[in-house]
Amino acid sequence: MRRGVVTGLRRAWPGAVELDVTVDGSPGRALAYPALVGTPEVGDEVLLNTTAVDMGLGTGGYHLVVADLDRLAPDRSGPGHLVKARYTPLQAVVLGVDEEDSPHRRALTDAVSLDGQPVVVADLHSALPAIVVGLLAARPDARIGYVMTDGGSLPVWFSRSVAELTAAGAIVGTVTAGQAFGGDLEAVTLHSALLAAQVVLRADVTVVTQGPGNLGVGTPWGFSGVAAGDAVNAIAALDGHPVASLRISDSDPRERHRGISHHSRTAYGRVALARADVVVPALDEPLAGDVGRDLSESGIAMRHDLVRVPTDGLLEALRNSGFELSTMGRGLDEDPAYFLAAAAAGRFAAGLLTS
Repeated sequence: MRRGVVTGLRRAWPGAVELDVTVDGSPGRALAYPALVGTPEVGDEVLLNTTAVDMGLGTGGYHLVVADLDRLAPDRSGPGHLVKARYTPLQAVVLGVDEEDSPHRRALTDAVSLDGQPVVVADLHSALPAIVVGLLAARPDARIGYVMTDGGSLPVWFSRSVAELTAAGAIVGTVTAGQAFGGDLEAVTLHSALLAAQVVLRADVTVVTQGPGNLGVGTPWGFSGVAAGDAVNAIAALDGHPVASLRISDSDPRERHRGISHHSRTAYGRVALARADVVVPALDEPLAGDVGRDLSESGIAMRHDLVRVPTDGLLEALRNSGFELSTMGRGLDEDPAYFLAAAAAGRFAAGLLTS
């Protein structure tokens, strides 16, 4: 924790504002969530969590505003009894989509099944824009809902991708599940979030990923993307149609992520007990990794249905989408296989829509 002073206001997007600050005499960049800490102004003294910058984290390279010492955040108002980021100093009280005070309580009480609705699951948050592009390229009229789980960022406000997709009308809304918060709708579990996307957002198809800033330590089981396998199970439990997007790369410097990432191999090959359609993109260029071997040795080929999806036209659609495409600091030109795999999953899901 460090004290800092706000020296300037930078860009803002729904739920977040960037700040210029000085900390211990050095300039820096900070992020504030007005719903939690109020809106700082130039000259304000702020309390900052400097951990991300001190550690050199790429995704989370901001000082985070813990409190504005010159003006307190307003008292919360309105209904809501769900507490998220529970028992932390910045715990948030929100209105759950299915709690007693919610106007959607009755609809969620009666909702028990997804009735075959396609749901696309991906490991990283960075896959979200590409999946959406693939969906809309095939079905421009599709209503796409987004469910954000709590494996990465807890506040959805950190995601500029969600802000961009929402502003463009590419997604019809976001449901934040588990400890994640800040979505258009708040849900206690992934299961209730999936149902809310269907019956409240009226989504035709839903995409599930963790928030930005996934956690991984390089061991077989030590990564937050394990939850992608849990998501497949949740979708199947609700009679939905799971569509698994593979994390594929030809550019990641880490061997465990070349070809099919070990994240996908574990999540779909070991954790996902329900059967899913696993989308294998038909890439023009061969990958450095052996995709066929990865699918076989991981157990994915045995547990799931492999669907080979052409990628013609998707590179152009991604390039012309206007959305920021970046994963681990690599853009579309640096790692096209990653984004094409996600877009192919979206293309396949679009083909499952019947009307």
